Amino acid sequence: MTYIDTDIIILDNVSKRYTVENLALYKISLEIKKGEFVFLTGPSGSGKSTLLKLLFCAERPTEGRIRVDGVDISTLAPSQIPLLRRKVGVIFQDFKLLEQHTVFDNVALSLEVLGLNRTQVEKRVRDILSHVGLIGKIDRKAIQLSGGEQQRVAIARAVVNRPPIILADEPTGNLDRARTNEVMELMEELNARGATIIFATHDEKLFENTHRRVLKLKDGRLIK
Repeated sequence: MTYIDTDIIILDNVSKRYTVENLALYKISLEIKKGEFVFLTGPSGSGKSTLLKLLFCAERPTEGRIRVDGVDISTLAPSQIPLLRRKVGVIFQDFKLLEQHTVFDNVALSLEVLGLNRTQVEKRVRDILSHVGLIGKIDRKAIQLSGGEQQRVAIARAVVNRPPIILADEPTGNLDRARTNEVMELMEELNARGATIIFATHDEKLFENTHRRVLKLKDGRLIK
């Protein structure tokens, strides 16, 4: 495969097999350009979450190569994975929040590891919580929030450090249509600022009239 400077994510014949019977992904090859906004869709069990996990080294491919921002991450040393994850914001389907910590602390954690001072952290956290409609619950513990509110905290945490790549695993799955629209507006804004976004979703309404590229998985194979 020829690598092009504008490609920020490249998968070259990537397969992921958990067991002999369980083939999660088969021979996936694709390129995603810097600044692109791509929808990833397909039924449950089609491989969407597995593909996203491969891109931030939560899983390793069984076969093939993966390049993220010019780096071959297929065999990345464990000590190098934190550096990769500074470039990749991940919105998890199951939130992964610190339930006994406040909304502020959950979001601030992504910035504190970068060494920002308290004033910078406070401003960025407040700005992003305003965007997702949670500034009024900044001091609540995550466990006290509704499922939809927890999802919005997870989104804020993933994007607060302005990563160049955002991986979103069903980020609107627990939100009503109004909040879904707000999240999509936020994603569009982040994309307009230059972020590359891969957005996994079952909700076809989000892309039925879009000019964005739509990638479809079925039984671990890329079919569209």
